[in-house]
Amino acid sequence: MPVVLLNRKLLITFLALCFVSLFADITYEGGRSVSGAYLNILMAPPIIAGILAFGEFLSYTMRLVGGVIAQKAKSGSMYWIPVFLGYTTTLFIPLLALAGNWPLALALYFAERLGKGLRAPARDVILSEVTEGIGKGKGFGLHELMDQIGGVTGPAIISVALTFYGGSLLKAYRIGFSVLAIPSILALISLSIARSNYPEPKAVSLKRETARKPLGRTFWIYLFASLTTMIGFVYWGLVSYYAQDLVKVDLIGSGEIPILYIMAMAVDALIAVPLGVLYDKFGINSLIIAPVFAIPIPILLFTGTVKAYLYVAAVFWGLTMSFFETSMRAAVADVTTLENRSLAYGIYSFTLGIAWLTGGMLMSYLYQINMKTIIVIMTITTEIIAVILYGILIKLRRELQP
Repeated sequence: MPVVLLNRKLLITFLALCFVSLFADITYEGGRSVSGAYLNILMAPPIIAGILAFGEFLSYTMRLVGGVIAQKAKSGSMYWIPVFLGYTTTLFIPLLALAGNWPLALALYFAERLGKGLRAPARDVILSEVTEGIGKGKGFGLHELMDQIGGVTGPAIISVALTFYGGSLLKAYRIGFSVLAIPSILALISLSIARSNYPEPKAVSLKRETARKPLGRTFWIYLFASLTTMIGFVYWGLVSYYAQDLVKVDLIGSGEIPILYIMAMAVDALIAVPLGVLYDKFGINSLIIAPVFAIPIPILLFTGTVKAYLYVAAVFWGLTMSFFETSMRAAVADVTTLENRSLAYGIYSFTLGIAWLTGGMLMSYLYQINMKTIIVIMTITTEIIAVILYGILIKLRRELQP
């Protein structure tokens, strides 16, 4: 009887966390899908689209903070606090409806990113614990599927607003952002259900009984492989800013910008579970595909002005992002011990933040000075390095196996 009860509680916790991500993604992906375009409407210069990547850096920096907090938590209640605080900041996206200038809008985007970073490490550790029975790859894949259903729905809400109220773009954006308050509140309700069913994560009780071991060599090699993959991955803020420039020359309509993001999120959702299954079968070996998917994105974006290329680029963007959100998150748990997992997720995410800030700023600057070919070369170079590092990691893992 206790085992059945435990399994039921784990299932409820997992499903509740999936719905948390679904509702939260409706809110923040709706805002994110048009982040660069909205700043463009508010008369921000192109470099500000790159500075949006600083928001990702803040997010990933807070993941390090969140990881340290979770690592030091001595009770289940303390472990859940950063998760609740983090999801509360999704309410900053609806407040974009009140932003009358780009500095305020940028600040709200940054504030939401801080919360996203704070909650991620503890949440991912809890997910890795409650999905042990079905396989971490499939667990993270199912979570990402729900996540990206929200990632499609949020931009769709914004797209509808832009389509029906396109005569006044600023009004259309404000209506769309206001609607996003509803799923934000639903996310917090779902989170409360997850907490009530899984109040004491195993990572907390295990730290009380086990001395912490240092992070191993495989973790650090994996970390650098992920870093180089992310540096060459084009930040979506730049993609949407570029798309808004194409609206000005009548290549696409303004309502198509969130549709591009919807396509990327739909691909991410559809491929998430298969990637999870692939990871559970082949483990780290499957990750070598991720940098290969990142290479075509800037080639399709910047080597021609054919509308279809934008949509194909969105497909590859979704494929690459799905790797980051499923297999690569699951891999962190497999290259670390449970008692170190909170800190490992924090370090991993912080490193990715540095990578996306560096890559996003550099690519935006290169775009501003009309050196799009260099962006293509930059992506190809970094992703080839990533493939080499994953190869080294695969070889090392094979040598360590008995």
